[in-house]
Amino acid sequence: MNILLINHYAGSPRDGMEYRPYYLAREWVRAGHRVQIVAAAWSHVRSRQPVMPGGTQVLDEMIDDIAYRWLPAPAYVGNGVGRAKNIWAFLSRLWRDSKALVRAFKPDVVIASSTYPMDIWVARRIARIARARLVYEVHDLWPASPIELSGMSPRHPFILMCQKAENDACRDADVVVSMLPKVAEHMNSHGLDLRKLHIVPNGIAMDEWQGDPAPLAPELAAQLVVLKAAGRTIVGYAGSHGLPNALDGLLDAAKRLKDSALSFVLVGDGHEKARLAQRVRDEGLVNVVMLPPIPKAQIPALLTAFDIAWIGWQRVPIYRFGIAPNKLMDYMMAGRAVLHSVEAGNDPVAEAGCGLTVAPESPAAVAEGLIALAACTPDERAAMGARGRAFVIAHHSYRVLAQRFIDAVAVR
Repeated sequence: MNILLINHYAGSPRDGMEYRPYYLAREWVRAGHRVQIVAAAWSHVRSRQPVMPGGTQVLDEMIDDIAYRWLPAPAYVGNGVGRAKNIWAFLSRLWRDSKALVRAFKPDVVIASSTYPMDIWVARRIARIARARLVYEVHDLWPASPIELSGMSPRHPFILMCQKAENDACRDADVVVSMLPKVAEHMNSHGLDLRKLHIVPNGIAMDEWQGDPAPLAPELAAQLVVLKAAGRTIVGYAGSHGLPNALDGLLDAAKRLKDSALSFVLVGDGHEKARLAQRVRDEGLVNVVMLPPIPKAQIPALLTAFDIAWIGWQRVPIYRFGIAPNKLMDYMMAGRAVLHSVEAGNDPVAEAGCGLTVAPESPAAVAEGLIALAACTPDERAAMGARGRAFVIAHHSYRVLAQRFIDAVAVR
C-alpha cells in the first residue's frame, strides 16, 4: 500500500517534534508499505529545521526508509499573521503540486493530519485525482480548541474557515482517525457517520526503551545525585513549559511543601519558562530546580531518576473530548508512579492504576496527592510504575497503533 501522509508539522528524532508521523510511518514501512510524508520546511515545534536548497525548491530526503518531502514555507513567531502565511504557503504549494505528486507516488491512501483541518481540502483533491482512500486524522479539535483555549470568537473568519473544513472532513473522509477517545458525539454533530470513526491514541516506540539509555549530561546527573544523597524524594516534570501545562499549580504545591523532603525538578523549555523561573527566585522556592531541555534519547535516563512524575492540565471544557499526552506515555513506560492533575473525558493513570489523580488547578489537591505518593514505600511506587509500563506496552506501542490505523483504513 502506498500511504501519503500530509502533516504540516511532521518531524523525526533528527528534527524534533512532532514525532507521531515518523513513528507510524516507520512501522508501516517495516510492515512492507511505502510511505511519503509531506511537511512544511519550517515549524515552531521542531528543534531543527531541514536545510532547504533555496528559492521555491522542495527538498526530498529519506529518513530511516521514510520518504520526506519538505515544502518551502516562511518562518514565524507566535500564532498571528506569520503563522497564517506559513500555513497558506504550505497548502497552496501542495495544491499546485497535487497532480505531479499523484503521478510520482500513486497513493492508495491520503491522510490529512496537520492539527488545523484545512489540509483536508488539498488531501481531498489528491485523493480524488488518485482515486485513493481519504483519511482525516484528528489531533486537537479545531475550531473548538482555539475558541475554548484562546477565547477566539466563533464568528472570527479563521474560526469559520476551520469549521467549514471540519464539516467537510466529516462529510467527505472515508475514514476518521482520532487520538482523542471521546469525540464521537462532537464529530457526529458535524456530520460524521460514526461507522467511519476509529480511535488510535499516541504511543511509544519500544526500541527507544530497550538496552541502556543514553546517559545524562554530567552536570544534570550530578544535581540529581546530590538530591538523592540528601534523602530527597524527587518530584519530576519533563516537557513543555506553557500555560496548558499548568505549572503554576505545581509551583504553588511546592510552596506549600517547602518544609517537606520533596524536591521538584522541572526539565524543559517553553513560552512560560522565564516567568516560572522568576517566580521560583522571587518566592524563594529552594526546593525547586529548573533545568534546560535535554535530547530525547536522554529522557529514559532522566525519568528513572524521578520518584514521582507529575503531569497537570488546566480546568477547561475542551478536555471533555479526552486527552492523549505523549509525556504521560513516557512516564508510564519509565515505570514511574504518576500524579495526574486533570479533569477530562478519560484518565490513563486511573485506567492503568499507576498513580493518583487529583483535581486540576488545585494546589492543595496536588500537595495532598504528592504527600500520599511520597508516603508510599519504594516497592509500592514501583508496583504502580510496573502497572503503568504494562499498560503502555499492551495498548500504546506504535507497532500496535500503526496496525490499528491500517486496519481502520481497510474497513469499507
